Amino acid sequence: MSSRFPMFIVTIIAAFTMQFTNLPASAKSKGDSCKSLKLLDPDNDGSITLDEAKKAASDLFDKLNHDNDGTVDIKELQGRLSRKDFAAGDPDKDKTLTKDEYLAIVEQRFKAANGDADDTVDCKELGTAAGKSLVRLLK
Repeated sequence: MSSRFPMFIVTIIAAFTMQFTNLPASAKSKGDSCKSLKLLDPDNDGSITLDEAKKAASDLFDKLNHDNDGTVDIKELQGRLSRKDFAAGDPDKDKTLTKDEYLAIVEQRFKAANGDADDTVDCKELGTAAGKSLVRLLK
């Protein structure tokens, strides 16, 4: 009985932990996207427009442009874009993105995240893969 008792307790604790760690993960995902929306929504209307997204992206671009040369390279982007996406957004193939090139990528990601085609992205849309991809370029 003494060897079974600890295993029984461990099993119950593991089951309990698994049950409650799954709930916060989904809540965290929604909470993270809603929190991101609050940070990116200056007029607090519950959604972001393309202009608001571009403003946030422009501000981030300026912060990431550490050498103040008017461009960012893959290193300055700190993992916000994959190498493939970076190359696709670099039409002149100079291995840097100008602010206009960066904002063009933001616009593409905004359109992809705007699932209901209402020209705004809300909390639910930011929680999608496309929305999360957009958020990485905005904050």
